[in-house]
Formats: sequence, structure tokens, C-alpha cells
Amino acid sequence: MKRIANMTWTSIAVVLLLLTQTACSTLTALDTRHQLIVSVPDQKMILLENGTAVATYTISTAKKGIGDTPDSYKTPGGKMEVAEKIGAGSATGTVFKDRKPTGEIVGPDAPGRDPVVTRILWLRGLEEQNKNAYPRFIYIHGTPQESLLGNPASYGCIRMRSADVAELFDRIGVGALVTVTEQTVDQLLPVSKTAAGPVPQG
Repeated sequence: MKRIANMTWTSIAVVLLLLTQTACSTLTALDTRHQLIVSVPDQKMILLENGTAVATYTISTAKKGIGDTPDSYKTPGGKMEVAEKIGAGSATGTVFKDRKPTGEIVGPDAPGRDPVVTRILWLRGLEEQNKNAYPRFIYIHGTPQESLLGNPASYGCIRMRSADVAELFDRIGVGALVTVTEQTVDQLLPVSKTAAGPVPQG
């Protein structure tokens, strides 16, 4: 009887733990204030806050263009969301492999190096055209190849300067909307209710 009672209390404890974890996950507020718009022709990313453009960053999308076929090395187009944030507090230039820090730190334009560095914003597709984004490990991440930014140069991810991705990481949360589009910045800014004055450049 005592063993049965112990098993019952253990079962109850496990159920309560699972319920607590579920409740905490539900209470985590998704970021609905921020939106990122990636202009493929301009290789720029606009950060919107409550619908107003507050910053733009020079980025790199895939050298092979837009698409979502597995192993295509293309950047998915359309609407996605930030599903996970990885690397909080890591030093600028920290190298990540399989989303884990390796302990190595590289500087901008380190010769012969092309790792994921500094921060990772893992994207999840919200449309049929980008449903493979998450299982394809499509990220917004830092790159040491900063001299290539402004040109399509990635293998599918959206690359940024380490300083820029660290700043962006701290500004936005999980759930922030990310749209990859063939529109230019000039086409996008009028509909994004730009704040008065020039948009800060990243």
C-alpha cells in the first residue's frame, strides 16, 4: 500500500509540474509590437515598432535567391515569425554550431571563416510558401563576413553585422513578425508610417 501511495504522489507531482510548465509557456507574451521587413532587392531589413520604421539594417539573403525547397540554399519568402532566440549574453563574435556556443570567438571578416556568430533568431514559416523554414534551420544571425553584407551571399539565412544582430536581439521578442519581400525599401516605407526624419541606419 505504501508503495502504491508513493507512486500516486509521484504521478500527481509529475502532472502538476507539466501543468505549471504549460501555464508558464502560455503566459509568455508574444511580441506583437515589432515587425521586420526584409527587402531582397535592396538587401535591407526594416525594423517597425508599432507600425513605425525605427531602424534599417544592411543584410544578406541567399545567393541562390528566394525559395523554400529543402536543400535549395534559398531564403524563404513571405511571412514568418521569430520562433526562438538563442545566444543571449554571449560575447560578440561567439561561434555557434548546432545552436550551441563552441567557445571560439571570431572578429569581422576573419579570413576563411563563415560560421554563425553572436546571436540567432530562429524563424518559423506562417505560410505554405515557407513551411520548411523552421526545419531547414533558417535564422537571422550574425556573420563574420561583414564585407559581403548588402549582397546576396548566404546559404538561406538572413545575415547581419554582429553589432546589429546583438542590438536587434535585445529589441524584439519571440513572436515578432518577419516578412521577406521582393519590394524595395522605397516601396515599403510609405506604407510603414515612417517616423518624421530619416530612419536610423544599422
